[in-house]
Amino acid sequence: MLEINTSKVSRWDQHGREHVVRVRRSGVQRTIRCDTCGWRQGAQFLPWLKAQEHLAEAHQATVDPSDA
Repeated sequence: MLEINTSKVSRWDQHGREHVVRVRRSGVQRTIRCDTCGWRQGAQFLPWLKAQEHLAEAHQATVDPSDA
C-alpha cells in the first residue's frame, strides 16, 4: 500500500510567479520547507496554515490557484 508523506501549499504573487511550500510528514512531526527561499521549520500542529503565513509574509504570495 502506498503511503503519501508529502503535500504542498502553493500561492501566486502579484507578478504571476508561483511559490510552493512543501509539508513532509514523518510520524507525528511535520517539516515545512519553501522551494523559493529554502526556509524550513518543524511544525507539529497546523503546518499548512504556517506555510500559508510564510508565503504571504515572505513572498507576498496570496492568490490561491485552487480558487480559480
